[in-house]
Amino acid sequence: MALEIFDMAQNTPEWLEARRGIPTCSEFSTVLASGKGGGESVTRKKYLYRLAGEIVTGELAETYNNAFMDRGHVMEDEARKAYAFMRDAEPTLIGFVRNGRKGGSPDSFIGESGILEIKTNQPTVLIEKLFRDGFPAEHKAQVQGQLWVCEREWADLICYWPRMPLLIRRAYRDETYIRTLADGVERFNDELDALVERIRRYEEAA
Repeated sequence: MALEIFDMAQNTPEWLEARRGIPTCSEFSTVLASGKGGGESVTRKKYLYRLAGEIVTGELAETYNNAFMDRGHVMEDEARKAYAFMRDAEPTLIGFVRNGRKGGSPDSFIGESGILEIKTNQPTVLIEKLFRDGFPAEHKAQVQGQLWVCEREWADLICYWPRMPLLIRRAYRDETYIRTLADGVERFNDELDALVERIRRYEEAA
């Protein structure tokens, strides 16, 4: 499938429409999730149902937003400017990237091979990350997913809060992990197709 790059502001109606009905990088950890004892994950099941509903109805599912998330969107530009100054970089804003039946919204492209992923973390969370070795595992699925979807080589994850040190962690493509992601997303999409077909058959029989 050809790589498609959509040039629109994130969180606009056009951006939400571009994401409709496909798994995205921010939810790849959900796609890979399993429940207790290896059983079915409730969170994964809800995400599957959400995307199926978007496909069948042609309408976007409502998503939760709160004051902290809204503030995070405002601080994202501050974080990007801080990174650009520290690394003498020129981040390029990206709306949405679609690659087959998967997509992602990198916070910026860096040059020809890099990606910027921005997290705004309250001090209690950021301090813990500052003194932890290595790349934060909780962001691995999303960041490796962005590298896979966008066909890029490395990503800088930055964690930001005003007046706190800026945390920067770089990740390179992990091809073994990306194969795991690819298998998981393919299974998820197969389940999504089967669920959508089941819903439509139910409607026809009603």
